Amino acid sequence: MMTALQRAIEAGEQVFTAEVMPPRGADPSHMLSMAAHLSGRVHALNVTDGSRAVMRMSSLAACRLLLDAGTEPVWQLACRDRNRIALQADLLGAHALGIRNLLCLTGDPMRAGDQPEVRPVNELESVQLIRQVAALNQGEDPVKGSLPDGATSLFVGCAADPHSRSWSGLQRRLQRKAAAGARFVQTQMVMDPLVLERFQHELAGPLKLPVIAGVFLLKSAKNACFINRVVPGACIPNHLIERLDRASDASMEGVAIAAEQVQQYLGIVRGVHLMAIRAEERIPLILDQAGISSLLR
Repeated sequence: MMTALQRAIEAGEQVFTAEVMPPRGADPSHMLSMAAHLSGRVHALNVTDGSRAVMRMSSLAACRLLLDAGTEPVWQLACRDRNRIALQADLLGAHALGIRNLLCLTGDPMRAGDQPEVRPVNELESVQLIRQVAALNQGEDPVKGSLPDGATSLFVGCAADPHSRSWSGLQRRLQRKAAAGARFVQTQMVMDPLVLERFQHELAGPLKLPVIAGVFLLKSAKNACFINRVVPGACIPNHLIERLDRASDASMEGVAIAAEQVQQYLGIVRGVHLMAIRAEERIPLILDQAGISSLLR
């Protein structure tokens, strides 16, 4: 059976996803509360996997908890912390647990986190991981020929940064991900519709990769400057920072900016991915202001 996300993408519909972060602890209640708040507004919820190299609950466990609560997850899987056998084991385990949507990532560098002395694994990177998922989906055992109980059916996507400083490098890497078996591409935060339009027309479009563009909720000018400083690849332009700084209510101005981006980006690509760190309850407000108010399920 196809997931709701896969059905929407393959039917050519507008696609909406959002991001939730597993807790920095063993209590998932806040994450589940935020997921319930988004019920009916998005096709699926992405669960981050050690984002920014910070300890959080297992993304695989969090995805199963979301499924149990009636929410479709997108499991983000990073190569940084697992060797090849661990990745293969988790992929098989995810399939057994009913998790089908998957976003393959290399993972943020350890220096970005709060335990920089930890040693990364990085035996595989995201292209190799996508290739491994494709092999499992074809029923291939990495050592013994064929999986004894048949093929998996994981719906695999990849990530990309349209603001990458190397356009040719971005093109080559996206081509490799598509060739490896990626079925969709989800971008990091996009702050310029012209950049997204170029990414769609020159890179993703020719590869027939549906694009879900990242929309990031900015909370204040100070917040935007902090993100530019510490988040790899962040590129929030000065005019948006100044707009937040001038606003009488910066938090609501951030919602307005995100809603404008949703409207702009839906005219360019297949869908949007909403990121509102520790403010997931504002995502429905963003969608309302963008004119996306009907239930999707």
